[in-house]
Amino acid sequence: MAQLNNHTIKMHELPSGTKEFRFLNFLELIKLPVCAGKIKDKIGKVTDIVFKLSEPFPEAIGIYIEHGWGKPTEFVQWDKVVKIEDDAIFVQKLEEGKTYPPFVDQPGWILVNEHLIGRTILDMDGRRIEVVNDVHLLETKEKMIIVHVDISFNGFLRKWGFRRIRVMKDQLIPWKYVQPLSLEDAGSKDKVSLSITRNQIKELPAEDLADALEELSGEEQQAVFSALDSETAAETLIEAEPRAKRQLMSNLRKERAQNILSEMSIPQLANLFSVLPNDDVIELIQLVPEADAEKISKILSEKEETARVMMTSNYVAVSKEKTAGEILRSLKNSDVDRSNISYIYITAPEDNTLLGVVDIRELVIAPDETILADIMISPVVTAEEEDLRDDLEELFAKYHYRMIPIVDRHDKLLGVIKDKDILAGAD
Repeated sequence: MAQLNNHTIKMHELPSGTKEFRFLNFLELIKLPVCAGKIKDKIGKVTDIVFKLSEPFPEAIGIYIEHGWGKPTEFVQWDKVVKIEDDAIFVQKLEEGKTYPPFVDQPGWILVNEHLIGRTILDMDGRRIEVVNDVHLLETKEKMIIVHVDISFNGFLRKWGFRRIRVMKDQLIPWKYVQPLSLEDAGSKDKVSLSITRNQIKELPAEDLADALEELSGEEQQAVFSALDSETAAETLIEAEPRAKRQLMSNLRKERAQNILSEMSIPQLANLFSVLPNDDVIELIQLVPEADAEKISKILSEKEETARVMMTSNYVAVSKEKTAGEILRSLKNSDVDRSNISYIYITAPEDNTLLGVVDIRELVIAPDETILADIMISPVVTAEEEDLRDDLEELFAKYHYRMIPIVDRHDKLLGVIKDKDILAGAD
C-alpha cells in the first residue's frame, strides 16, 4: 500500500486481473541497457518510457531509445519487451541487420522523463507547490502502468543517480489525483502539466493558486481560472504577477469580468488596471460603478506622473574639490532645511553633470581636510526625468535610499525625490 495524506492505491483500484505484480521507480530504469536477446546484445540505453494516457492509469506502450550523434531513434513496442531486470531490459531480438522503427510522437502519448519528471504539482494538502521527482510504476506479466508520482527527497536522489539511498519515506501521490487537467489536450509536449482536481484547486490559498497558474500553459490556465468562484478569482488576481494578470483578464466574458471586479477594492482595481493594456482598461472600467471609476482614474493618473513633475530642487550640490570641513561649516551657517541634506551631490560646475554622492553621515566622521572626490560614491543610482511612479517605487524598495537624484539623458542633475513622497502613496 502506498499513501499520502490518507489517500491510498488499493487492490480494487488496480486493473482487473492484477495478481502478480511489482512496483518499480522510473528513475531506476532510465539509462538501463536495452538488450535484444542476451546481455551482450546491447542495442542502446533507455531514454524514456512511453505511456498512453487512459483511465484510470496510463499504460506503457513502448521504450524510447535515443542514440545521439545524428543516429535515428528506436521505439520498442511494449509487447516486444521480454523482461526487466536490475541491470538491463531485455527485448525481442530482430532479424539480422534490422532495427526497431524510429520514435514518432502521437496524440495521447506521454513520455515520463520529458513530460512528468521535474513538473510542478499542487500538493494534496492544498498548501504547497511540489515537484515530481520520480514516477512510481506497477509492472504485471503483460503490462506496466503509472500508479503514483513521488515528491520525496528519495526521488530527488534517484534523479541524480543515488538509486539505493533512502533518507525518508517515499511521498507518493496516487495518479488519480494528478492527472492532466484535460486528457484530450495532454498529447502535445507543451500541454502536459500536472494538477490536482479542479475541486481541490478551489481550496488553495490565493498566493499558492496564483503561483500555480503561472506554471500552466494558456489553455490550462484559463480552464483553472474559469473554475474559480468570483471571490477566489479576485483574490488570485491580486496575488498574480503582472504578466499573469494580463493573461487571465484577456479572454473573460463581460459578465464574468464584472463579477470578479466587484469583489475587489478600489486600490486593488487600480493596481490591476495599471498593468493592463489601455484598450482593456477602457472596456473594464465601464464595468465598475461610476463613482468608483472616477476614483480609479484619479489613482491611475497619479501613477502616470513622471519624476520630472514630482521632483524637488531642495538639494545640496557642490564640486568635488571641496573638503568635508568646508561643506560642514557651510551647512551649519546656512538656512538649508536639514531634511534636505541626507546626501551631498557632487556635480561638475560647468554643466551640473552628476559625478558622485556622499552620505552626510560619512561627511560628519571624515577628517576636515578630506577631499569630497576621495569619499564620494560613483556611479550614482539615479532615476530619469520620464520615469513613472511605479519605476520610482521599485528603486526605493530595492536600494532603501532616503533620496534619489533625477537626471536627464546627459546625466545632468535636475532635482531629487524623497522616499516619503513616493512610498507613502504606494499601494
